[in-house]
Amino acid sequence: MLSLVPISLKEANAFVAAHHRHHKPVAGHKFSIGCAQDGRLVGVAIVGRPVSRYLDDGLTLEVNRLCTTGEKNACSMLYAAAARAAKAIGYHKIITYTLDTEPGISLRAAGWVCAGPAGGKRWTGERRPAVDLYPPQMKLRYEKLLTAGGEFC
Repeated sequence: MLSLVPISLKEANAFVAAHHRHHKPVAGHKFSIGCAQDGRLVGVAIVGRPVSRYLDDGLTLEVNRLCTTGEKNACSMLYAAAARAAKAIGYHKIITYTLDTEPGISLRAAGWVCAGPAGGKRWTGERRPAVDLYPPQMKLRYEKLLTAGGEFC
């Protein structure tokens, strides 16, 4: 049976480093949540400020990393828990991104809505990294409104 467990950023990042298909650990977070099965960590969600400065309004959080070992329902459990925690501490919206080739089933199961394509394939400008930090393909933004009267609550 799956259960939610508290987890530090250090532990969550170690899990991401060991199991994520295409992303590395993050530098910081607001909070992280673990998912365990029979006492064994099988997934993590790392939640922080939105990467896009245009969406960083002080009332929005982003699931910056979500990673599991593939246990059924672990992803949707973590997305739902991240939204509940964000709402409980006063945030109005939570967002995340998937690659456009990922189906987003876990997000939709947790009540999130696809807001459409987001960003470009690569970072641009003078500060872009020399090597891509993630797959160079389009992303989809998913979001969940957390406020009373919100369209997607």
